[in-house]
Amino acid sequence: MECFQVVENGEGIEASIRRKLTARGGLRGRCANGRHPALLVVSPRAAAGRKLDGVCRTVLLPGEVGFWMEGLQAASAVSYGVSSRDSLTISSREEERLWVALQRELVTVEGQVVERQEFPLLLERGAEALPALAAAGALLLLGVPPEELYGDGSRGRLS
Repeated sequence: MECFQVVENGEGIEASIRRKLTARGGLRGRCANGRHPALLVVSPRAAAGRKLDGVCRTVLLPGEVGFWMEGLQAASAVSYGVSSRDSLTISSREEERLWVALQRELVTVEGQVVERQEFPLLLERGAEALPALAAAGALLLLGVPPEELYGDGSRGRLS
């Protein structure tokens, strides 16, 4: 069983998460125990019209998903998107730089608290904002500090 599972439709979220984790030397700590993923990440395109079921500790999902998650059992849910109701939002965009706002504190899969804050995130040229936001949210939930998400302009880029 892995710490996380990504349900996506070609957005490249899982690849982006794995690249960043590899660049920082892998996951630190333990988050896997049992048959179910500690973190389930649902991409914007995969969420549209698809019912998900199963069990996980934490689910990261687009804020507009709603009833499609009726069969999913999760101890906690973190939403991302453009609504002020979402936990992780885009507060502004400057060309390839997003300013990401963590609207409320979240608890990582290892139990660490990440406080409310705003931080920059560089996008690869042509990358879509919501999949990059999903990857950033997953990395936060997996214990990567926000300051490592921006990085030096190369390692910090998310596609």
